[in-house]
Amino acid sequence: MPAMLLLWVSVVAASALAAPAPGTREQKLQVAQAPNVVLVASDSFDGRLTFQPGSQVVKLPFINFMKAHGTTFLNAYTNAPICCPSRAAMWSGLFTHLTESWNNFKGLDPNYTTWMDVMEKHGYQTQKFGKLDYTSGHHSVSNRVEAWTRDVAFLLRQEGRPVVNLIPDKNRRRVMERDWQNTDRAIDWLRQEAINYSRPFVLYLGLNLPHPYPSPSSGENFGSSTFHTSLYWLAKVAYDAIKIPKWSALSEMHPVDYYSSYTKNCTGNFTEMEIKNIRAFYYAMCAETDAMLGEIILALRKLDLLQKTIVIYTSDHGEMAMEHRQFYKMSMYEASAHVPLLMMGPGIKVNLQVPNFVSLVDIYPTMLDIAGLALPQTLSGYSLLGLSSEASANEQTFKIHRPPWILSEFHGCNVNASTYMLRTGQWKYIAYSDGASVQPQLFDLSSDPDELTNIATEFPEITYSLDQKLRSIINYPKVSASVHQYNREQFIMWKQSIGQNYSAVIAHLRWHQDWQKAPWKYEK
Repeated sequence: MPAMLLLWVSVVAASALAAPAPGTREQKLQVAQAPNVVLVASDSFDGRLTFQPGSQVVKLPFINFMKAHGTTFLNAYTNAPICCPSRAAMWSGLFTHLTESWNNFKGLDPNYTTWMDVMEKHGYQTQKFGKLDYTSGHHSVSNRVEAWTRDVAFLLRQEGRPVVNLIPDKNRRRVMERDWQNTDRAIDWLRQEAINYSRPFVLYLGLNLPHPYPSPSSGENFGSSTFHTSLYWLAKVAYDAIKIPKWSALSEMHPVDYYSSYTKNCTGNFTEMEIKNIRAFYYAMCAETDAMLGEIILALRKLDLLQKTIVIYTSDHGEMAMEHRQFYKMSMYEASAHVPLLMMGPGIKVNLQVPNFVSLVDIYPTMLDIAGLALPQTLSGYSLLGLSSEASANEQTFKIHRPPWILSEFHGCNVNASTYMLRTGQWKYIAYSDGASVQPQLFDLSSDPDELTNIATEFPEITYSLDQKLRSIINYPKVSASVHQYNREQFIMWKQSIGQNYSAVIAHLRWHQDWQKAPWKYEK
């Protein structure tokens, strides 16, 4: 490691031992010697594409650059496989049941103190561009309403059927214009502002890609079921390497999976070519995402900032891309729950692949650890520097034992039961609702990486042991009851706010095509 980086690591580590009180002159001096940080967070990026064998299906040169020059976390997971609750976990460092960010309508309070606020208070210059999506009140009426109606015993398709849309232009590089504009804004800020700072900076860039695009035919606030790209990006995909996922027969699906597949409009017939195209277009969208990450890395290098900056790339969740007869996220299967997480920069080990289980709640303590700031004891996450750095900036990192598991939960639409996932060792255990009314799932990922065989009834001792472990982390039947009560209250509030327009409004949400078949039955 260059002498300059060794000096920085030893200075910050020595400063951490002194542990000055928060906000003191000494601590601000310590921050002044810390590195810059850039966090790029995309949407819907399947983390398995960042290592073998998934990485063979699409060219991701800048993710590969980060792998070679930094640390890749092979088992990184979202704490909630949907946009707002996942981002609430990332910005708060707390599990979903602690923030009560139950669905895309319910996130953090707008004035919640995030890791960026703490870093700014202690002397960092801060800036954010693009998709944030961690506070309450955004997203559609549907997210608020469907969170309640998932408890009603009827099935309505809530999404457009997944389709592809091609721009037949081999030179069309900028497909997702809004993301490119935000990337440009971030680069302009680096060039015009950050380069002049005497203090370190932290920059956040949120991308919408590779989230599918809106499908106007699917009603209110348009569900997003269109995988859209150009020939330029499609050329980055190795069609021959695309796997066609195995599907269970509809009659053999777990009841929650069937509900998800149905409400996502995936229970119809799909040809092998349709499935392959959806997956290819999704991978092409991932390649465009990688290029935006690359623009940030190249700008840092051009401005002589790369050697002074820790770059982190991650995503809020993955994308099913037709695995398990689903698209979108909202599932604990690997395609949806496994996220990319890579770090590079001063003091970060190069070409290192970390097998430990980590999750998005680890971002908060990692950010504070990079800045040499004391970590609150109340966080759900742990600093990643203990796993990735040559010397952790924070003495506490060495004292705290990282647990060998991660927790993820889901309480939103398209899934008709609150869902809890414990990932530990070779096992993935998924419990539902009150733990009794819906059968659990258990997968051995060492022998069944595609998660096709639920062995919960075959191995009752392991199932029981993992369920007890899960209950020691979260009283999930109680949380499920709280979510149910919240959803009910929100639905009643919404219904009262609509007044006499209720019948017309509820009939024209995302399920409007199915609703018209028997409107009075569904309203009743």
